[in-house]
Parts: sequence; structure tokens; C-alpha cells
Amino acid sequence: MSLIKDKIDPENLPKHVAIIMDGNGRWAKSRGEQRTFGHKNAIDAVRNAINACNEINIPYLTLYTFSSENWSRPAEEVNTLMNLLVETLLLEAEEIFSKGLRMHVIGNLEILPSLVRDQLLRVMELTKENTKGNLVLAISYGSQSEILNAVKSISEDVKEGKVEVENINEKLFENYLYTKDFPPVDLLIRTSGEIRISNFLLWQIAYAELQFLNVLWPDFTKDIFFQCIVDYQNKERRFGMTGEQIKIQ
Repeated sequence: MSLIKDKIDPENLPKHVAIIMDGNGRWAKSRGEQRTFGHKNAIDAVRNAINACNEINIPYLTLYTFSSENWSRPAEEVNTLMNLLVETLLLEAEEIFSKGLRMHVIGNLEILPSLVRDQLLRVMELTKENTKGNLVLAISYGSQSEILNAVKSISEDVKEGKVEVENINEKLFENYLYTKDFPPVDLLIRTSGEIRISNFLLWQIAYAELQFLNVLWPDFTKDIFFQCIVDYQNKERRFGMTGEQIKIQ
């Protein structure tokens, strides 16, 4: 039994946690290995995050799996990541399904290798009726591109008379994003000690709590996740209001 988990208030959980899984390469180099060694040893950390969410009933977990900028990395590393993604999906699909989780993917899937895309679609189809929780993988994802594509789509709909300019607001705009069916992010976690967002869910984290951890991703444990939730619960989320206003709501 985790003592940290016991500190969590089940009535004050974030609905949506997003994680920038950073530090695989540095973890590997610190052990005298190639960067790809770090990626291969990061799977347990992914399981820890998924299982932790599942245990305390957080309904949405989004993992920054592969960014649009990651395509510029060395070909060997990209190929390893793609192969590892397929292998992991093959190994974990049954586990994801048995936990009652539904898997979603956001990003530009058209440029993924067909084997990767087919495997992602297979797991999404397998889990589409699950209702226990939602695992969202951001793959070939970049937030600036997502926002630009939303603007282009709205512009097309305005030209075709489907949308009136005066009706464009935050809610309408969100309906053009990959995440239109998901709640906004309440808590964003980044590992490895880096303090930046890296083009991840820029719109969706507008009022998220941000936590930057001095731990490399392969060392991420369930207790670290639970501590992040405890720290989140110790924050007063004001959404632009004063503390006094929040207390009387």
C-alpha cells in the first residue's frame, strides 16, 4: 500500500492529466548506452502512469509519445521509436483492454508508417466501447499545427456559410481541435528537469497546473505520480478569479 496514495483526496482529482515523457536519452547516456536504450527502458514508466491513473480513477491521461519535431531526429532513433511503438501496442493491447480503458490517438497519423498506423487503429477499434478511462497518445503531434489546421478549417466553413464570423468563440474553436471530445488539461507533468512546454497542447493547458520534475522518465514510478496529484490538490486553482471568489462559489 502506498502511503503517498493514501494522502490523495478522491473528491478533488484532476479529470485530465498530460505528461511530457522526457529524459530517455539522458538516462541511457548516464549508463553508457545509446539513446535508444533509454526508449526501450521507458515502457515500465508508461505502465506506471497508466496504472496509477487507473487505480485512482483519473478519466483522461494524455502521453506525449512522439512530437511532429521528433521526425527530425536521427533515422535510427526514429525507426527504433516506431518499431518500439508497434511492439508495445502488440504487448499492451490486451492489458489496456482488460483495464477497461479506451485508447485515442491525436496527431498527424497520415505520415506514420502504415504498420504503426494500422496497429494504432486496431487498438482504438478494440477498445472503443470501453468506459473505465481514456488513454490518449499524442503521436506525430504538434500543437501549433493543430491550431493552424483548426483556423484553416474554420475559415473554410466560414467561406461555405457553415459558420458565421460573429459566432466564433472559444467553444466553437475547441470543436476543431483533435481534443474536441476531451476535457481541458488540469495537470501537466514534465520529467527530466526541463522547464518548457515543447509545442504540446498549448490551447488545452491554458489553466492547467504545471509540474516540472527532476526525474528522468524511465525512473518515473506510481508513487511519483501520486505525489504529483497530492501537490496538485494542495494548489488553489483560481481561473482568473480571486481566492475569496473561489471560496464562496
